[in-house]
Amino acid sequence: MIENLILGGAALLAGALGGWVLQRWRAERRRAGLERDKSHLLEKARSEAEQKVKSAELEVLARAEKSRHELEEELNEKRLQIKKVERRLERDEEMIERERERIQVKERSIEEQQARSQQAEQRARERADQLDQKLKAVDQKATEADQKLLEVSQLSEQEARDRVMARFEQECSADLDKYLQKQEEIKKERAEELAQRIVGTAIQRCAVMYTAETVTATIDLPNEEMKGRIIGREGRNIRAIEKSTGVDVIVDDTPGVIVISCFDAVRREVARKSIEKLILDGRIHPSRVDELVDSTRKEIEEDIRQTGKKTVQELKLPKVHPQIQYLVGRLKYRTSYGQNVLKHSIEIAYILSAIASELKLDSQLAKRCGLLHDIGKALTHEVEGSHAVIGAEQAKRFDETRLVWNAIGAHHEDMPYESVYAVLTQVGDAISAGRPGARRDTIERYIERLEKLEQTATSFEGVTAAFALQAGREIRVLVDADLLDDQRTILVAREIAKKIEDELTYPGEIKVTVVRERKIVEVAR
Repeated sequence: MIENLILGGAALLAGALGGWVLQRWRAERRRAGLERDKSHLLEKARSEAEQKVKSAELEVLARAEKSRHELEEELNEKRLQIKKVERRLERDEEMIERERERIQVKERSIEEQQARSQQAEQRARERADQLDQKLKAVDQKATEADQKLLEVSQLSEQEARDRVMARFEQECSADLDKYLQKQEEIKKERAEELAQRIVGTAIQRCAVMYTAETVTATIDLPNEEMKGRIIGREGRNIRAIEKSTGVDVIVDDTPGVIVISCFDAVRREVARKSIEKLILDGRIHPSRVDELVDSTRKEIEEDIRQTGKKTVQELKLPKVHPQIQYLVGRLKYRTSYGQNVLKHSIEIAYILSAIASELKLDSQLAKRCGLLHDIGKALTHEVEGSHAVIGAEQAKRFDETRLVWNAIGAHHEDMPYESVYAVLTQVGDAISAGRPGARRDTIERYIERLEKLEQTATSFEGVTAAFALQAGREIRVLVDADLLDDQRTILVAREIAKKIEDELTYPGEIKVTVVRERKIVEVAR
């Protein structure tokens, strides 16, 4: 029984020990599981933290890249604006240089005119001195003759008759001068009336429309999205257009339009048609731009040739060299004072033809001179010199007759006149340029020019009033007959004309008419 008790106690002890070991093993196992969970949680937390850090870094980099891209776009836009400003400055400098050259040519012309006038005045003074010497010699001889007659106590019948006739001629010379002057004035009035009738008839027979060209062209867009497509990514399309055509393409906030700016009408027309083709085609990229610009430029060249050929055919001018026809066609894209040069030349051709018919001259030759008188303006951007001289050289080069190229070169007095056709060409040019509405001018500038013309005339002593007539083509000056005699009136007219030439700028020529009149009233009672 004791053994049984011992065995039972040992069993209990063994059971208790086994339970304690089992609990200890379970506790260790639970602790190991907790350690694994702790490590897993720490690793998960560390991974999430790293992901958040990476996400934050990526977000910061994205914002930095966006800011950098926006800054680059702003810089590119600034660069484009700076380039446009530089191009405008270059064009302004070119315009200033051309204006300076034109002023130099004008100054040289003025100097030549002054030299000619000085020579003419010198010759006039020499002639006046010679006349004075002759008059003194005549007076001296008359005095000697009177003394000899006084010395002779007896005169023959013939000598007495000669002496009486000489005195009679001397007394009647003043009346004879007045009669001749009156007849000359009557002939001048008749000639002026005839000239006005001829010119009026010529103008009435010619009706030519004028187009006032500008330096810009406007293109309508189908929608606002097209603006962005024309500009292209980072402005590559608009830069390609400007580079290929040589114009400025202005895209502003004006809805539905873009503006093309260029002083060269040919380049402006090429750009306008090219952009319209791009809009219709829809494929807008640099290579397509170059392709369409090249094809459009060829179309414009062909249009110039066809225009020159068609103009010559309409005027029925025979044997005109193809190169001369091409120069005539180029005048379609050339303006002068807002006046289309081709339309201006066609009008002069018709006017000269009508005037030549009235004067019984060769109307075909006059028409040819009128059409070709400004062909030099088609080359003024390529060749230095006066357009009249350039045109004369081209006409001479391509087998035009001497009468034609002399009329071209002399219509601005760059060459001496060699025929009546040269004078008619200058007259026709002045008529066409002076017609109301032919040249574009603002009313303020027009009034200012007339006021300056009148102020120039009234600045001389003895002038009582001055009136600008015929759109500034004539200045009528009234002088005080008590202050100025006939000789001084002639000098005042010459001085007014010279001052107008030196100080004012005007197209064509201005006629200065000085009127000196004495009015005497008596009352018979």
